[in-house]
Amino acid sequence: MNKAHFFLAFLALLFISCNNREIKTSNAQSGPTNEVSVIIDDQLWNGEVGDSIRNKFAAPVLGLPQEEPVFTLKQYPVKLLEGFMTNSRNIIVVKKESKSQFRIENNEYTKPQVVVHISGSSVLQILDSIQSNDSLIIKRIKDSEIKVFQEKIKHDSLLDISKIKKKFNIKLNVPNKYKLVSSGRKFIWLKKEITSGNLSLIFYQIPFSSIKDNPSAVKRITKIRDSIGRLYIHGAVARTRMVTETAFSPYLSKTKIYNKATFETKGNWELLNDFMNGPFVNYSILDEPNHRILVIEGFCYAPSKQKRDLMFELESIIKSVQFLKKK
Repeated sequence: MNKAHFFLAFLALLFISCNNREIKTSNAQSGPTNEVSVIIDDQLWNGEVGDSIRNKFAAPVLGLPQEEPVFTLKQYPVKLLEGFMTNSRNIIVVKKESKSQFRIENNEYTKPQVVVHISGSSVLQILDSIQSNDSLIIKRIKDSEIKVFQEKIKHDSLLDISKIKKKFNIKLNVPNKYKLVSSGRKFIWLKKEITSGNLSLIFYQIPFSSIKDNPSAVKRITKIRDSIGRLYIHGAVARTRMVTETAFSPYLSKTKIYNKATFETKGNWELLNDFMNGPFVNYSILDEPNHRILVIEGFCYAPSKQKRDLMFELESIIKSVQFLKKK
């Protein structure tokens, strides 16, 4: 083969390789939400290490009415690592070997991807590594999943949010399947119909002093959201309204949205004097420059469906919010 033919053959191989890379990227992005491939040999998976992985990464999601795992785990032997599993979006690789390590790699085999490597010379070393890094692993995978979902939204047909922008001076990406249900002076309710149910997003703002960072914050948030339900969110039957379910206390944590301190509250709602209920996630964002707390909440009604990924959709949309500068 002369040099010209060799060069043409090389270019052809390079072109094929690039095309294959694009397919890998597409496959990774379109995979199941919140699914993690665990690359681990059966001996470890069926013992203490596997138990620890399941207890940490398949623990029940807080705030849902029935038990659903944080991640759906799929186990595969280590020998498959170099095969088709490298297309997975989220991978945890666990090995028993002389070298002890913990590291997280982004886009190691394809894009987008998070790959967690855990190894140790003993079961105890591996267990210690999982125990020490479980929260970080969950955060990195969840943050990556949210970004993937937000990118999908950007490529869909988006809702005209001019009313939201005008009322609250914010912008965010909302699929156009969400429709305006009602609005008030400082309130907006959007709803998306799904099979046998619906997803809702509500927006409202309250004075900055309405919620204090103290042990009573969750009670205050609950009281405020119940007052919003009384004003705006009613059922088809007379004298029904949305309230926070009292049987279980909501879960409160702190996070940041658009670099602003935020109270995240998860729990269950019910329709007073009716049978409807479901989970909610409430983000009370402390917008100090504008002397307000902006509340964006997502809730769903889907009695015949698993709700983890429905609530994940709402969370991803909410976390796309950006605060605009005053004109």
